[in-house]
Amino acid sequence: MRFRRSSISALAFCLFAHSAFAQATYPDRPIRMIIPLAAGSAVDVAARIVTQKMAQNMGQQFVIMNQPGAAGVIGAEQVARATPDGYTIGGFNDSIMTMVPALQPKLRWDVLKDFEPISLVATVEWGLITNGQSGFNTAADLIAAAKASPGKIDYGSGGVGSPQHLAMAMFASGAGISLTHVPYKGATQAAVDVAAGQIPVAFQGLGTVIALVRGDQVKLIGVTTQARLAQFPDVPTVSESGLPGFLFNSWFAIVAPAGTPKDIVTKLNEEVLKALADPETRRKLDEQGLAIRGSSPEELRVLTRDQLARYGKLIEEMGIAAK
Repeated sequence: MRFRRSSISALAFCLFAHSAFAQATYPDRPIRMIIPLAAGSAVDVAARIVTQKMAQNMGQQFVIMNQPGAAGVIGAEQVARATPDGYTIGGFNDSIMTMVPALQPKLRWDVLKDFEPISLVATVEWGLITNGQSGFNTAADLIAAAKASPGKIDYGSGGVGSPQHLAMAMFASGAGISLTHVPYKGATQAAVDVAAGQIPVAFQGLGTVIALVRGDQVKLIGVTTQARLAQFPDVPTVSESGLPGFLFNSWFAIVAPAGTPKDIVTKLNEEVLKALADPETRRKLDEQGLAIRGSSPEELRVLTRDQLARYGKLIEEMGIAAK
């Protein structure tokens, strides 16, 4: 019995020592970040900027893997089911964390139980875009046209229950107008079709469409912030040009699978905050219309929980259902 207890103690010590050594040397190989959104989306752009600096600081490559489709459900499940060793993490937007669970209560993952929050990264500022054929120059123009032709104006989104969908649903409800929803498999394709004249309008995160705006492929006719943005001083807020009090933004956060060791979560959080403090990283994010945030893991946990309740109530009140 003494020999058995000694053997068990020795084995436990070896396992602990191995774990401690592995965590002390973390990371010793590339880290995979799964983004359940299309390449070119606001989250994808922000993730590549931030992980580039993290890779420099940590001495290991970050491999970005885009897994769009099913409103982010598939990619999120891959993160939830990954080995919790710090080598697979997720780059999620608030839709995946706080809107999709309200729309699909039978998901095979639980956002509050199956992920370890690492850090809030940035808030994505939003805008109302249109194409040259629409004739809209302000949000007020869109409201007037929709009142004259109820249900005749289409708008694009990244899918049912996506942030683009909820933003326009809130806008239409507040303005008392009826618009026709055209869901896409991602926000990027919806923006491309606005530029191509296939659909006239959409709400979009500026990180997704800023290149199209600067290339005069789409027209930014309103921003959903409280005040005008420094990058676009001539573009009015939606609030001042058609719908007083209308505000909308979204956010990008980094998470890990539940069970990821606390010291690795702490390490990743510290590296995210260090990257966000870098002047060049901040400049790049600002150019994309992203407001730098950063947070502790617990602050991200509270934000997720609170917005999950808020959007659940909103989705129920608006009668939005997943298809």
